[in-house]
Amino acid sequence: MDSFLSQEEIDALLNQGPAPAQPNAEPEQLPPQAADALGEIGNMAMGSAATALSQILGQRVVITTPKVRTCTQSELYASFQVPYVVVQVNFTHGLTGINLFILETHDAMVIADLMMGGSGKDLEGPPNEIQLSAIGEAMNQMMGSAATAMSTIFNRAVKISPPEVQLVDFQSPDFTSPLNGEEAIVVVAFDLEVGSIIKSKLMQVMPIRVAREQTDLLLGGSQAQASGAASPEVAVGEEAITVGNLPEPANGGNSAGAHGGPQAATPKNLDLILDVPLKVSVVLGKSQRPIRDVLNLGPGSILELDKQADDPVQVLVNGTLIAEGEVVVINENFGVRLTSILSREERLCNLRR
Repeated sequence: MDSFLSQEEIDALLNQGPAPAQPNAEPEQLPPQAADALGEIGNMAMGSAATALSQILGQRVVITTPKVRTCTQSELYASFQVPYVVVQVNFTHGLTGINLFILETHDAMVIADLMMGGSGKDLEGPPNEIQLSAIGEAMNQMMGSAATAMSTIFNRAVKISPPEVQLVDFQSPDFTSPLNGEEAIVVVAFDLEVGSIIKSKLMQVMPIRVAREQTDLLLGGSQAQASGAASPEVAVGEEAITVGNLPEPANGGNSAGAHGGPQAATPKNLDLILDVPLKVSVVLGKSQRPIRDVLNLGPGSILELDKQADDPVQVLVNGTLIAEGEVVVINENFGVRLTSILSREERLCNLRR
């Protein structure tokens, strides 16, 4: 009988209750070097995605200057006061986890309208099912190109599931997050430009464990888990980071890296991207036609281009002009003899855009 609790002991246990939660607890943070590395991964992956989108839309597309920050899901969702288009992409091979891509509704409608031969102007109302389907196809092409770039970066095959697209009202009582619990999340915000029509933001959202998996693969595992306080937002742009290297300290300093530690600890250099494939295209000329004309094309149809017969052809790398040349025939194969090449500085500047 001595092993039984007394009534007083039972009452004390019932009245005690669970310990109150800490509402203002800081979310788990990525170390600074891991945040920088994640921005560099995003820069290269979304650069390939921008090229794919540019080819689909027939417009110059730039996705660059990623800014990385860590927060909670509730903090992020509270910042969205109007519905947004959310694209969910799951890694199925090479990496694990969910990625969410969040796009302003009007921007999504413009992209869909351009895909269907429209002007991208004077659009009203929420996107319909056809427009959402068009956005899904655009994101499928973009993320396929991004996955290919990531395969090269990580030296392993990376595959994704078909994107799932929906219009989401984050303030609706019916909204349920596709991410689990209150795990800390990493938000990578990119500048998005489409011609002169869109100048906006594209957000990539992932659980912090998914971000760690990527940075561990890039940094070799040790650097991504190094201790140290992470800054709330790290900008990784043309001036903030050089290709393949973490940024130098802003105050000059000695040979230490961007956030302390010896320079020798920098895990990768330019060799990191020397094997990244770039798409080389030769443009004989261009022509814009509505969908109805394209559907009527058949054998023997002639398309008039915007170039004269003796005009030089353009040589593009990832959609960026680097040279001009003339078409030649070598051993029954077509080739291009380069006649004019942009300077090294111009080519580097163009490739960074």
